[in-house]
Parts: sequence; C-alpha cells; structure tokens
Amino acid sequence: MKIKLKKALIFTFKRGIYPKEQKQFTEDVPINTLLPAEGSEIVFPLLMHMGTANSPLVEKGQRVLLGEKIGDSDAFISAPVHSSVSGIVKDIRPHLTIAGTIINSVIIENDGKFEEHENIKPRDGYDNLSREEILKIIREAGIVGLGGAGFPTHVKLSPPPEKKIDTVIINGCECEPYLTTDNRIMIEESGRIVTGLKIILKVIQTARGIIAIEDNKPEAIEHLKEYCANIPDIKVAVVKTKYPQGCEKQLVDAITGREVPSGGIPIDVGCIVHNVDTVIAIHRAIIRGRPLMRKVVTLTGGAIRNPGNYKMRIGTLLSDLVEMAGGYKSNPAKIVVGGPMMGTAIFDTDVPIVKTTEGVIFLTEDEAYIPPEKNCIRCGCCVERCPSGLIPTELNADILKENSEAFIKHNGLDCIECGSCSYICPAKRRLSQAIRTIRRVELAKLQASRQKKQEPK
Repeated sequence: MKIKLKKALIFTFKRGIYPKEQKQFTEDVPINTLLPAEGSEIVFPLLMHMGTANSPLVEKGQRVLLGEKIGDSDAFISAPVHSSVSGIVKDIRPHLTIAGTIINSVIIENDGKFEEHENIKPRDGYDNLSREEILKIIREAGIVGLGGAGFPTHVKLSPPPEKKIDTVIINGCECEPYLTTDNRIMIEESGRIVTGLKIILKVIQTARGIIAIEDNKPEAIEHLKEYCANIPDIKVAVVKTKYPQGCEKQLVDAITGREVPSGGIPIDVGCIVHNVDTVIAIHRAIIRGRPLMRKVVTLTGGAIRNPGNYKMRIGTLLSDLVEMAGGYKSNPAKIVVGGPMMGTAIFDTDVPIVKTTEGVIFLTEDEAYIPPEKNCIRCGCCVERCPSGLIPTELNADILKENSEAFIKHNGLDCIECGSCSYICPAKRRLSQAIRTIRRVELAKLQASRQKKQEPK
C-alpha cells in the first residue's frame, strides 16, 4: 500500500505550547531493570484499565506463579490481570492506588523465585495466526493502552465494520516534560516495535502503518528508519516537538490532516493510535508468549537520588522502587504521577505501579513552586493556544456559576485536560484544574445514563 501523508515540511497540529522539556535528567540513561526483593508485597489492583473491573481468580493462601492470571471479567471492555511474581496470596482487599482511588486488589508476597506459569510459551512466529487468534492472545495477555489511557487493546483493534481503518499510527511523541521512557524504548527496542506494528497490520489489513516521532528524538528516528527502510507499508513520520503533540486527536491531525469530530475518536476518521510500549507488549505476547507484567517508568526530578528509566514489575510499591533507585536526595515537596502537565499529585508512596504508570516526578521546592492565582486580564492567551479550539475563560466562567449545562454547550467535554491553558496564562489561573474537575463529573453522569439505558427492563 502506498503511504500518503499530509503535505508538510514537518508534521504538526494547530495551536499548542512549548513548555521546558526538563528531559536532561534521564533522556540519555539506558533502561535499567529493577526486580522486587524476596518477601516484598506486590499489589495488583483488579482495575488497571478503562472498562469493567475484574473479579479475583485466586484465594488467600494460594501459591501463584509468574504470568498466572489472577483476575478477569466476562465483559468485552476489560483486560485480565496477571501476577508479575511467584508467591503466596496474602490477602484480597481494597487498596489505595496510584490514581488516588481505592480498588479491590490481590496482594502477593514475592518468594523471589520468579517461577513461571506453564502458559508462558514462546512462538515461532505469527504468520500462521489468524486475526481472531491474534486478538484473543492480546486480550488474554491483558494488554491495554500503555500511554496513560488504559483502553483495552483488543477492543481498539476490533472497530465496528462500518469504521473503515486505513491508518495505524504508533505514537512516539513523548511530549510531556520530564518523561523519557518512550524515547528509550524506541532506541533500545526498535526492532520489536516494527514487528509489533506488523502484527497489528495483520489484524487491520486495510491499513498502512506510521510511526510518529518528535524531532527532538534524533537517535530514535534514525533507529526506526533503519528498521523500516525496506517495508513498503510502514513509514516513520517526523513531527514537530510541541505540546500536546502526543494526544490522539492532535497526532491524527498532524499526520493525516483529518479532524476528529466533537465527541468522536480516531476511528471516526479512519485511524487507530497506539503507544510504542503497547506495541512492544503485543510483540511480547505474540512472539514470546508473555502477558503484560512489566512497565518501563521514568523516575525523575530534582529530589530523587538516581533519576532514570526503570523496567519494573507491575504491582511493585512505589516506596520500594524509590529505595531501589537510591532514595531521595532531599524530601520531595511534591510527587507527581505522570507528567507535570497532565499528571496527578499523590500523598502516599505505598501505592503500586500499574499498567498505565508512565513516570513519577519527585519535585524540589523550587520545581514545585506555582505562582499565586490572579484575576484574569482578558489577554486571550489560553484561547490562542488551546489545542482543542475551546475558550477556557468561558468554560471557567460556567464553572464559577455552577452552570453545567452551559459548560456542556460550550464543548467543555471536548477538553483533553492537557493543561496548556493553565501553563500559558500570565495570571496563573487554575483553568485546567477547574475544567478537569467538572468535566469528569459530567462524563461520569453521562456514562451512568448510558449504562442505565442498556440495562434490561
């Protein structure tokens, strides 16, 4: 298939901002593997994805093996959970998660043996696998979007028949400041990314593949171009380093020139977007027979002693990881999970790393400082830079008036919570924070209403 891209000297989207990258701490640090110590508690929340929560498949006192399925659901939009260690189930109870929610979790005491379950079996290849077989393996491996959203991958790769997909975009645009795991993965595992994309194109046979990488990642671009040189239906596209280039809608616009409609998703314009680490997980599941049990996470910031990119077992407590990474140089003033633009501050490190954890930033007083909020000066900077084309001041006014109907009318649900408005605001208005709060409330109401309509009468 001949690949046609949007005509451009360098691919980008409308509006956006240019925050300080702050990637110098870890961008040149190779991925280092950290294994949890014998006797440590590994916590597996039974909901690490978007969709229906899992039910436990194990009991207290039971011994489990590495790669054994410990939680699952019959729902289509769900993904099972597997143990990343071997050991004894100590308990099954609600536990605080890195997102600040309380989720029913399986707690396993690691025996340090990492004894593998019999279901982990490498395959010779994937050429003889059917589309349905590949999707089943991906589902059984518990693979979800590893860029942060956590949407089950087998669902994303099963679009409705009326949605004609012609483009699969692999998202290598790690646009959040501080985070560097995707960059290191592209440098160190380029071949697996390309093979993983080939597997996806076997599932979506009508599509071409495009690996999108920002121009501040020259080594990753060079590696992937080399691997794609003789593959006609896969191309590397270099995009402008701009925030939030890595958001799905903005990336689709940058690469194809297509605009995802209000309330829509990329499949509405013939595109599917996957994070680079998700593609690696597909490779591991199909070729190596391994479910999703590990995550590469950036631990960074001025307060951590040894900033770096660490490959770790899902379920490992953040407090244990900090200790394995050398501890703190100074007590962090703030700990942020994810990037500084869209991440969430946490108050407790006794929380497990989950499938969607991309990074944890340990900020010093100077790094965490935010100037006090002032009155809006009506400069229009937030409107000029909003990548979704919204009017943040108008949405903020709706929120202050507690007028949710006006907020929805003014397309507040289309906000991608990127934080560009708050960052660019000279008065340091907490625009994004206010919009995020009301938006999630209204989305929860909308979801509850949809579920009620689907319930049998």
